[in-house]
Amino acid sequence: MTQLAQLSQDLAALVRGGEGQVVRLAGRRRVATGTVWSADGLVVATAHGLGDEDEVEVTRPDGTAVPGEVVGRDPTTDLAVVRIAAQGLTAPAWAEPEGLAAGELLVALSRTGESVRASLGLLSIAAGAWRAPAGGRLERYLETSLPIQPGLSGSLVLAADGRPLGLASAGLLRGEALLVPAPTLRRAVKGILAHGGARRGYLGVATFPIRLGPAEAATAGQEGALLISGVEPESPAARAGLRLGDALLGVDGQEVAEPQDLAPVLEPERVGDAVAVRLLRAGEVLERSLTIGAREPRAGGERCHGRGHGRGCG
Repeated sequence: MTQLAQLSQDLAALVRGGEGQVVRLAGRRRVATGTVWSADGLVVATAHGLGDEDEVEVTRPDGTAVPGEVVGRDPTTDLAVVRIAAQGLTAPAWAEPEGLAAGELLVALSRTGESVRASLGLLSIAAGAWRAPAGGRLERYLETSLPIQPGLSGSLVLAADGRPLGLASAGLLRGEALLVPAPTLRRAVKGILAHGGARRGYLGVATFPIRLGPAEAATAGQEGALLISGVEPESPAARAGLRLGDALLGVDGQEVAEPQDLAPVLEPERVGDAVAVRLLRAGEVLERSLTIGAREPRAGGERCHGRGHGRGCG
């Protein structure tokens, strides 16, 4: 038997071993792929794949269809959780992303019809921790060459040896099929089950980046800052004494010059932490203590009225 024929048989066996962990999710307007998360009826899918569906019909691997309820979504990591009244499902034994390298062979299993669909690709880029444009943190940036086609998002992605690596998502970065690794899945699912969605840290300010003038830069010791264009009443920022027109220089010992620089202190685990805030007001550098609040999940994802080109909210 040739090596190519052996590879073909091995891949077919890999697909047969994983197809029992992939389900079909059908809503009023959308059909998506989901992957079993737990034996007691939890399914993980992508938030953009489900859209605004609250109830879906879930077709199990054995072909039986049962009603499913969307428990919640985390648009920042493009993940969602669906619950069905079912027992005895087979959940993947997730593998950790450490050691993954560019060039590794990947197989994605999706289900938008009666049968599972297998797609072959490579791990194109394997890098370190990455923050998605929507603000979610992924433990590793794993870009794949998997073909972007209906149902790919939510697919179970397997390594060449059959290890379940994570979920495929075409909704995190335009034009790219990314692999959401197991640690990100665990963290996001835990948050969704606890809070119904993406719970984020909250400061209560709208900002946009500015370049400080020569005199201000000399005083502040840096060239860029975030100008506070709005402070929400009764917010952590308001209670800390931050004002409209202040130039935010640093938070928690880190210089800030772009809205995304605030992301590390807005992680869910930072809620309740007291951080030092440096700001420039009327030519004077001030320091205030601010306790990070919580922005609870909102239907349809997070919204920020201060957004716009180069703008952000915290």
